[in-house]
This record gives sequence, C-alpha cells and structure tokens, in this order.
Amino acid sequence: MRATVATFAAAATLAAASFSAMAQTKWDMPTAYPASNFHTVNIETFAKDVERATAGRLTITVHDNGSLFKANEIKRAVQSGQAQIGEVLISNFSNENPLFGIDSIPFLATSYGDARKLWQASRPAVEAALDKQGLKVLYAVPWPPQGIFSAKPIESAADLRGAKWRAYNPNTSRIAQLVGAQPVTIQAAELTQALATGAVNAFMTSGATGYDSKVWEQVKYYYDVAAWLPKNIVIVSKRAFEALDKPTQEAVLKAAADAEARGWRESEEKTAWYLEQLRKNGMTVSKGSPQLQADLRKIGETMIEEWTRQAGAEGAAVLAIYRK
Repeated sequence: MRATVATFAAAATLAAASFSAMAQTKWDMPTAYPASNFHTVNIETFAKDVERATAGRLTITVHDNGSLFKANEIKRAVQSGQAQIGEVLISNFSNENPLFGIDSIPFLATSYGDARKLWQASRPAVEAALDKQGLKVLYAVPWPPQGIFSAKPIESAADLRGAKWRAYNPNTSRIAQLVGAQPVTIQAAELTQALATGAVNAFMTSGATGYDSKVWEQVKYYYDVAAWLPKNIVIVSKRAFEALDKPTQEAVLKAAADAEARGWRESEEKTAWYLEQLRKNGMTVSKGSPQLQADLRKIGETMIEEWTRQAGAEGAAVLAIYRK
C-alpha cells in the first residue's frame, strides 16, 4: 500500500510539475521604443491580452526602449533564441531581402489606405521570407507618414546637401546619397543624444518619433511630405510558437489580430495629434515648397526603379498586385 501511495504521489508530483512548467511559460519581448510610444502601449496591451486569454499559461515581459537589445539586434536575438518574440522595423533589414524595404520606398504608398493595400499585397512574400529564417509574423502596425526634420529651413532638396542626415535603414541612407547629405546611422533610442551632440541635424521620420525625442530642443522645422509609412512587425520564433499547446497558440494569434487592428487605428488617429504637439513646442510645420515636393518625388521615382531591379520577379509580382 505504501508503495502504491508513493507511486501515486510521485505521479502527482510529476503532473503538478508538468502543469507548473506549462503555466509558467515566459517570453521576453524586446522593443526599440519608449514606454509612452503608441507601438509600445499597443504591445503592452497585446501581452496582457495573451496572459488573460491563457489564464497565465503564457506571460510576455516587454523590454522597451532598447533596454534588452538595440533595434538592429532584435531580429537576430529572436532568430537565435535569445528572445522568443520581438518588435522590429522591418525596413531595417532590406539589405537581407528587398521585400523587407518595400514599405519605405518614397512615395510608393503615402496614405493609410495605400499602406494597408501595400501590406496586403506584400504580406505573403514577407511572411514566406521570414519563415525561412525561423520566424513567424504575428502582426504589423505602421508609423505615421514620414516627413523631414531640419535645423534650418529647406526650400529644395539642394538645401540638404552636406547635412548630417540620420539614417535608420538602407532606404534613408540612399536618400542621403541622392541629395548629397552625409548619412549617419542612428536608431530611435539614440536620436536625442545625436541631436544634442550635433551628430545629426536633418532626418526623415514620423511626427511620433519627433515627439518621443523632443526634437524641438534642437531642430525647428518639420516638412510633412508624407513620403511613406514604414511598419513595425512583431515576430516570434517559430520554435517557441510551435512549443505552445494549440489553445495557447490560438490565443496568441487572436491577441495579435486585435493588436494589428488597434495599432493601425491608433496610428492614424494620432497622426494629427503628433503634428499639433510639434507646433505647440515651437516648431514650424508645413507641407514644404512645391520645389521640395517635386524634388522628393523625383527621388522616389529613382528609388522605385532601383528597388524593382533589386527585387526581381518576386518584387514585380508584389507591385503588380498592389497597383491592380
């Protein structure tokens, strides 16, 4: 009898340990942006939704503002298993695959409607490329339209010649080359310091990043040219995702779909608010001169042609779907 009881006790202990392990699955999620940024707020809600839907079987700890890994390190960290899930600005990795940079080609998609259409056209190809790298796409959310911040007035692209231009992906580096500026690779978490030290004095980004970085302390002009709407994509290690039981996987996917819908809505709703905050803090906000707009569109035409050559048949197919 004692042996039987001991056997049952051992089995119960093993079962409890197994349940505890399942209940205590924990993921680390690095992000590159501050806690107050709308992307990060959305991610925190996503993490809470997952924990609630799984009754605590899966918890996700969000490490914001590049505190665990820097922006350009997050994708590799998830691929290598150093983190199970992460948020990346997908265009940062267009050197790996031109498809990753399709959403940061100037003037290809300049509105939320066009950006959504472009994501729908490119998502299958992007997902397939990331799948080959052991990554699964959970959801994507765009930044507000990209404009130009400058320490001095800009009337044409020629005024950017010689500027110390903050580049955050290959396409922004290419823009610097085309206008004769000096590209300096600076991620969002480092922008405030770069401005304070004079490392950069002009750059393209959204009003959201401008607001987060309080750029009005160093630069006074913002040109709302709506050049493109780059996306942050939340990726998860396929190995980590497939290790979850089916109900937990379904809970993650449901929370991700909700996060994508919520993120797109909040991004669009906050666009005007960010620009108003720039004005309230003394910045001059305008659409830019006709000459500047014409110069930038010419740059966009050049970069669309270059991207099409680089992306080959697969890229051409995506563009054909988008333009249909």
